[in-house]
Amino acid sequence: MGLDGYEQLTFTRREHGVLLITIDRPEKYNAADEQLHGELARVWRDVAADPRTRVAVVTGAGKAFSAGGDLAMVERMAGDYDRVQHMLREMSDLVYNMIDCEKPIVSAVNGVAVGAGVVVALLADVAIAAEDAKLGDGHVKLGVAAGDHAAIIWPLLAGMAKARYYLLTGEMVTGAEAERLGMVAKALPRDAVLDEALRVADVLATGSQPAIRLTKRALNNWLRAAGPTFDQSAAYEMLTFMGPDVVEGHTALREKRAPRFPSATD
Repeated sequence: MGLDGYEQLTFTRREHGVLLITIDRPEKYNAADEQLHGELARVWRDVAADPRTRVAVVTGAGKAFSAGGDLAMVERMAGDYDRVQHMLREMSDLVYNMIDCEKPIVSAVNGVAVGAGVVVALLADVAIAAEDAKLGDGHVKLGVAAGDHAAIIWPLLAGMAKARYYLLTGEMVTGAEAERLGMVAKALPRDAVLDEALRVADVLATGSQPAIRLTKRALNNWLRAAGPTFDQSAAYEMLTFMGPDVVEGHTALREKRAPRFPSATD
């Protein structure tokens, strides 16, 4: 237990009980393989249990926040029931562990955030993004349903019309546009993002801890109420990992071409 044993997350303790968590796989643009996905899922329980931490700030090493799922992991999952079943449990842990963590989480979205990265970015209690960051849920472009986190949070943040548009098309949104839509609290020049996130964290860490934590708990009942919708979307995503479209999706990504999904051919 505790914050030991992590390989792709690094931790820096700052004043006032602020814990800086860095997604640290910069050579892969912090893309989530099985190791990183598992660490992102469980770290929030350890943050909640850590008596030295009052607020967590999460950011990415290098140019990206987290550039989606590692393609090799996607290839290993496609059609593999045991891997898919494990991922279903783990993605649920990631979402619910962030929601249930009593301590505030601030995301400093310093670059592209896709897949597990956008889960962490948008489920944080306060999200601060670079104006030129790219955020998106590209599941449909891979040939799988938008699971992860999308159904539980995008309609609340952006409204149903925008959520439908971005989740059905898989298009990306910039940090500046995400702020305009209400998906992030602030959008700033890239070099100001982490400093502002740490400033906000200090405000939270030096405020009344019971008041802040209970306010978070109450607000997150909106997300808990949407839990059945999330559970269904996660199951649908894993169901589509067992079909043929995802094979074409990851093959097209590997070959850097447009996909020709079997379900969309005459």
